[in-house]
Amino acid sequence: MSFDVVVVGSSNLDLVARTVRLPGPGETVLGSGFAQHPGGKGLNQAVAAARAGATVAFLGALGDDDAGRTLRSVAANEGIDVSGLSVADGVVTGRAVITVDDSGENSIVVVPGANACLHVEALPASTVVLAQLEVPVATVIAAFAVARTAGSRTVLNPAPVPPDGLPDELLSLCDIVVPNEHEVELLGGVGKLLASGVAAVIVTHGAAGVTVTEAPDAATWSIEAFEVDPVDTTGAGDAFCGALAARLAAGDDLRPAVRYAAAGGALATTVAGAVPSLPRDGDIRRLLSA
Repeated sequence: MSFDVVVVGSSNLDLVARTVRLPGPGETVLGSGFAQHPGGKGLNQAVAAARAGATVAFLGALGDDDAGRTLRSVAANEGIDVSGLSVADGVVTGRAVITVDDSGENSIVVVPGANACLHVEALPASTVVLAQLEVPVATVIAAFAVARTAGSRTVLNPAPVPPDGLPDELLSLCDIVVPNEHEVELLGGVGKLLASGVAAVIVTHGAAGVTVTEAPDAATWSIEAFEVDPVDTTGAGDAFCGALAARLAAGDDLRPAVRYAAAGGALATTVAGAVPSLPRDGDIRRLLSA
């Protein structure tokens, strides 16, 4: 079976605390609420792509625990193929500890757990392969090598950025890299990414919109942000990446695909939680036509 999008990535149970403001170093603040949500960049982006209308397969690793079974069910209930979700014996399912303040800003600590055990030797056929870096870099390299051989388009969301940056071997396998404004600086800037062979770098700037730079002439263009009232920015980047992958798989050119993704990312900030916030195709199209 062939899919529009194959996502290689993480699954986490998100533990979310709300507070008036984010604590500083060594500071304790009182929380105003607590919730548990399905999350992890891989799962989020797989759900976002599925809700945007793509057929999706998800490759990841879960622990043999209640959290893992819950996350598998979440993906399956979205119509995502979960046959590539493995179980790592004796390892807990990944967790993310998230603090969200009253302005919607957040801080996140990810404990990889089973995500660190993910290995990929084969992929289902697909138009686009999308990955992030909450799983081992070597796993993403292996997945993208298989994708390139099969003729799939590769999209990397380089989050979190590894301490040593991205190896040239990985960048040489990326068609599109999608960092945020902080991550792109950690990676040495747009020019360095293009010089490594990446065809397009899409930088998300939150409320300042999106900039896109394409090789070979490094032409840059932008998409303005959509005006919304943010509640929680946690899932915005994942909504963007999943929606982008879905539209690229559908055959859209880069500019309309990025605009669609920007609308999806904006809508995701209006609902608390990661997976709960990910918008559906109809909602995105309504915002695009508003």
